[in-house]
Amino acid sequence: MSFNEVKNFINGEFKSGSSTKIHSVISPLDGEKLTTFNESTMEDLNEIVASAEKAQKAWQKVTLKERAQVFYKYKQLLESNCVELTEIIYRENGKIHAEAKAEIDKAIELTEFACSLPQFVNGENMEVSSGVYCSSTRNPLGIVASIVPFNFPSMVPHWTVVNAIALGNAMILKPSESVPISAQYIAKLLKEAGLPDGLFNVINGTQSTVENICDHPGIKAVTFVGSTKVAKIVYQRASNNLKQVLALGGAKNHIILLPDAHPDMASSNIVASMSGCAGQRCMAAATLIAVGNCDAILDKLIGDAQKIQCGTTLGAVISKAAKERIEAYITEAEQQGAKIILDGRNTIVPGKENGFYVGPTLIDYATADMKIAREEVFGPVLAIVRVKTIDEALAIENANPYGNACSVFTQSGGLANYVTENASAGMCGVNIGVPVPREPFGFGGWNESRFGSGDITGKSSIGFFTKEKKTTTKWNPEAGTNWMS
Repeated sequence: MSFNEVKNFINGEFKSGSSTKIHSVISPLDGEKLTTFNESTMEDLNEIVASAEKAQKAWQKVTLKERAQVFYKYKQLLESNCVELTEIIYRENGKIHAEAKAEIDKAIELTEFACSLPQFVNGENMEVSSGVYCSSTRNPLGIVASIVPFNFPSMVPHWTVVNAIALGNAMILKPSESVPISAQYIAKLLKEAGLPDGLFNVINGTQSTVENICDHPGIKAVTFVGSTKVAKIVYQRASNNLKQVLALGGAKNHIILLPDAHPDMASSNIVASMSGCAGQRCMAAATLIAVGNCDAILDKLIGDAQKIQCGTTLGAVISKAAKERIEAYITEAEQQGAKIILDGRNTIVPGKENGFYVGPTLIDYATADMKIAREEVFGPVLAIVRVKTIDEALAIENANPYGNACSVFTQSGGLANYVTENASAGMCGVNIGVPVPREPFGFGGWNESRFGSGDITGKSSIGFFTKEKKTTTKWNPEAGTNWMS
């Protein structure tokens, strides 16, 4: 599969960025150049905003039920183009095909939820006093922007794009400079589905493009998904410019393993969580806290992890720099006294010698103060910390600054409830390695994993992408007057 030059999508047309600075897009699979794109400027963003303003004013006058019809057609196009879309993710992100297809399946589910919005956004009406009625309606914000990361080139854009547009907004998508190709096909299929020009736009670029989005007065709201360091910057800059902002940051997710856990279920789920998508997801298992004697389960976990094959059941990490950073974490843990049970450093896949691969890595006898147990590694690496009690485990989980996910593996309902009630995380799991909520429940963590209020998906996203209008009406002069009317 070959790719054309990546371009901005402005008012229904693909146009190169106006800067002369050119970026290359490199495949993590083999280090080969896939395509290029021109950096965008504020002039490009101004052009997008100008066309989006005109399109959005007309779009908001269309009923929500009619707007949703576009996404029924779009869902069908995602389904019929699934093979091609899967291959694109495989090539530009480095995931194995099964994971890339699962990402498209999730994009389809998110689009299904957008189709259902007319059943969720129906307002309220109540007679609050004799002859006096109060009603509420949801109105679009106008132009909104979504800044998305490299690890899910299709799924994460669908967290925001379909809901925001269905709710009456115009959307500007800024894809990661590492994986900008999938966004080209989202634009192509939305246009084919009948979405009017100007309502979905793509702008390509790097840091300066993000800064322009945060600063532009015509953009009313911004969502961001990425590292906590950048999430803080985006949240502060965009909110200082009086925008509505929801910025999702990084994570250090903990799994608490109890001795009574089902060995097969615990092992398979934990290994899948730490290694899926090469560990490059903010819901991946990163630190396993083994409470008491869990040796039998850990032996099973080691055996399951050893079966993973790079290039076949484990994809590449996004770049050479990412590979070097992940391997440096492993080396530092080893130097600090942790035991490397399974070592994924220096992995080379035959036939893809220039690819960026890190094999599954298990690090036992880590301590809670080590970087490997505290910081987001973002690779297929699991640090194992051993403790004596469940309260020690929860103390470690609570002390971490992030708050995306925490899971517990046990066959005791009481202990499971104790963990989920006391974990400092927005998304908890019981015998589930990746506790991502499904629609209509929203995705969103706590603490330094989220800046802003509400969730980015599900019913909670309705509140973010709309503003509520309340109307109080009285038509009957004979109804009398009291303090409520």
